[in-house]
Amino acid sequence: MKYSNIIKGTFISRPNRFVATVDIDGAKYTVHVKNTGRCRELLIPGATVYLDKPEGRSRKTEYDLIAVEKEREGKPPLLINMDSQAPNTAVAEWLPTSGLFSGDAVIRREHTVGKSRFDFMIDDGGEICYLEVKGVTLEEKGVAMFPDAPTERGVKHLVELSNLAREGNRAYVVFLIQMKEISLFKPNEATHKEFAEALRKAQSSGVKLIALDSNVTPDTLTPNLPVPIEL
Repeated sequence: MKYSNIIKGTFISRPNRFVATVDIDGAKYTVHVKNTGRCRELLIPGATVYLDKPEGRSRKTEYDLIAVEKEREGKPPLLINMDSQAPNTAVAEWLPTSGLFSGDAVIRREHTVGKSRFDFMIDDGGEICYLEVKGVTLEEKGVAMFPDAPTERGVKHLVELSNLAREGNRAYVVFLIQMKEISLFKPNEATHKEFAEALRKAQSSGVKLIALDSNVTPDTLTPNLPVPIEL
């Protein structure tokens, strides 16, 4: 996926989870943060951030904050896309060539089953698959983790996918890690033990788990290589 109008800035502060104050060429702007997670390890005063300026919409904020450079001791900064809407678009572009389904599979986005809405429903010659995408921005020493904050909604999705898998449907969770240089993915048990437990139960119920890293530039996010998963 590609953004159309990227500009560089410097992060100053985050008054609330929806907006941030950013310096752009010496002027302060209030910008929309396209991620309502905590992102405390990313949005640090002085961090280099990248902003998208969407066109053709009337809105209160002129820019969207979509990526950040995470400083690392002894290494170059790690560029992380933190746009929570980007993973679904990127995975939608990846799915037709993923090898998970036949070339005739019909891929639909945002499909509701019972009380849950899943990111994708795939009809592959009458075989139905439900697929949920989780964007991952939390990294520590090359290990990516999800979630960065408790997510009851995430637990609910895992329970529903487990039920669907036990009923004979194909079910997947794709963790799209929005950065490179990742050696391992694991659930963030310290932050949300219930999610980690639900993820293990989902796998034992037949839900397939996939973790992918991403090629990230200031204006693109592209799913790339599989990453080992440790539960």
